[in-house]
Amino acid sequence: MGPLTSLISMPEWLDFLIALLIGIGFGFALEQAGFSSSRKLAGMFYGYDTTVIKVFFTAAIVALIGSQLLSFFGLLNLNQVFVNEFYVTSSIVGGIIMGAGFIMGGFCPGTGLCALSIGKIDAMVFFAGGLTGAFLFAETYPMVEKLANSSYKGPVKINDILGISPGVFIFLLIIAAVVMFAIAEAAEKRFARPEITNEL
Repeated sequence: MGPLTSLISMPEWLDFLIALLIGIGFGFALEQAGFSSSRKLAGMFYGYDTTVIKVFFTAAIVALIGSQLLSFFGLLNLNQVFVNEFYVTSSIVGGIIMGAGFIMGGFCPGTGLCALSIGKIDAMVFFAGGLTGAFLFAETYPMVEKLANSSYKGPVKINDILGISPGVFIFLLIIAAVVMFAIAEAAEKRFARPEITNEL
């Protein structure tokens, strides 16, 4: 079931078409915000450009507040919202691998596809590396299966693990975001670099 068929009656193909258009719009917004530049994204790790942290942290907060409001007004059943299953060990290992790939390649999967769609050469190399990594993981899965499935915790939420309500968690996250934004602003001033044009 797509995102809208639970609210209003419409053909499933139309529901997925709307989802496709939203996805295209999101990709367009990423490109217009400069997220197709590997230099801009890598700047997050070096401190001279923290736009990525600000945008994605803001998006997370807006999504959390929005979902709670929709639930409050009876427009969204949070019990039917998909929650990723949590594997502690593989999440840590995968996070390290993805973080290393992010800082070396200058992209995450989404921004990499965004840059690929406008013909960026570095994004083509990054995407090829991602496909190679996925292929190697699939081919070697029997060897890493135990690691991948270890420390299984199920589809848990952070507020459940902490034993607090969603409202309290969102409030604490907003405070953390304000502090992080202040640190990010200070980092940009401390590690400022001359403006570099994107040539790839």
